[in-house]
Amino acid sequence: MGKKLLEIMRDKIRFKHYSIKTEQVYLHWSKRYILFHNKRHPKEMGKIEIEQFLTHLAKVQNLSATSQNQAFNALLFLYEQVLNISLKDQNIQALRAQERKHIPVVLTIDEVKSIILNMTGIYQLMVKLMYGCGLRMKEVQNIRIKDIDFGFDKLYIWDSKSLKDRTLPLPSKIKDELKLQVEKVKEIHNKDLKDGFGSVYIPYALERKFPRAKHETKWQYVFPMDTISTDPRSGEKRRHHILDVTLSRNIKKAVMQSKIDKRVTSHIFRHSYATHLLQAGIDLRSIQELLGHKSVETTMIYTHVVSEMNKAKLVSPLDF
Repeated sequence: MGKKLLEIMRDKIRFKHYSIKTEQVYLHWSKRYILFHNKRHPKEMGKIEIEQFLTHLAKVQNLSATSQNQAFNALLFLYEQVLNISLKDQNIQALRAQERKHIPVVLTIDEVKSIILNMTGIYQLMVKLMYGCGLRMKEVQNIRIKDIDFGFDKLYIWDSKSLKDRTLPLPSKIKDELKLQVEKVKEIHNKDLKDGFGSVYIPYALERKFPRAKHETKWQYVFPMDTISTDPRSGEKRRHHILDVTLSRNIKKAVMQSKIDKRVTSHIFRHSYATHLLQAGIDLRSIQELLGHKSVETTMIYTHVVSEMNKAKLVSPLDF
């Protein structure tokens, strides 16, 4: 029964277009929850059993706040989306670690330029786009040919983290580079088709509705891998987008060459984008829409960043 339930959950996750990482995490925590309670069906359990499991993760296994929240979100999905049992009125109380809220580290404009100059090829273009449009790594990886509108200089981001689609102005400085990249992808795709491949991952529901779409040029990733790989979901051999680890490795190398001592991850370019817009006088609501934040409170963290920068300009009375 447990296996069948997890299969239903997996199908529901794919129907919702969640990433494969989210799928793996949600199935992992749901399975652990069931095993923790000696393979009882979740329908037979509720508030008490969920609290026991989450408290066990905090007290006995001493897991981080991030892991605890992942486990809770997985159970929330299991009950509400799969079993159609609402947990909103359950008032679940469990010992959970509080997640620290950090003021994000940002780069100066010169630091961003230095890192970009120390990158080459497709990875340089990806970082330019991440900084130029404030994109998450996942968003830049998932850009398809159809998502770039060169006529209106727009970039469309579909099904992002908040499940809120948005449109972004395309940086004019990289327009020609993007056009060349799209032409390269078209050449690669034509060769893949001749070699008996040419398929690309399409979100679960869309693939069923449009079975031929996965072979269409417009659906191909703008930043594809060099090689054909096996899709872990379907087992089909196809060309996927560039992986997180590959892009991160190239960013790290460029940061070292730039001799920047800050902890630089792919997300720092998004933080820097928002901060630099705020410094340029762009209003908070506009930045919220550009970033795709559900709440303006999330975007307000960048006002604290700018405030800290302004404090740094203050002169010590010792220097009067």
